[in-house]
Amino acid sequence: MGQSAANPVLSTLKYFREEYERHIRDKKCPALVCRPLLTYRIDPEACTGCLACVRECPVGAISGIKKEAQEIDQDICIKCGLCFDACQFEAVRVE
Repeated sequence: MGQSAANPVLSTLKYFREEYERHIRDKKCPALVCRPLLTYRIDPEACTGCLACVRECPVGAISGIKKEAQEIDQDICIKCGLCFDACQFEAVRVE
């Protein structure tokens, strides 16, 4: 049994090597599932300033004035995704 313990890792390396490398080298998650590697940004062109994202943010990381584009403070953001879910205008982008 111990000899085959590495097989799942070797298989994923064989088929998903590029994804491993992006995680390690670029600190990015192409599948957008690794929360620590995600960045939430607000597109100022798409943001209507409705403040829906501001109301949903549990840590107050989003600031701005009503009817103007909002901003996310990356140092405070806990990457919970509630702002993304709340935005009806698809202004919150995940990178």
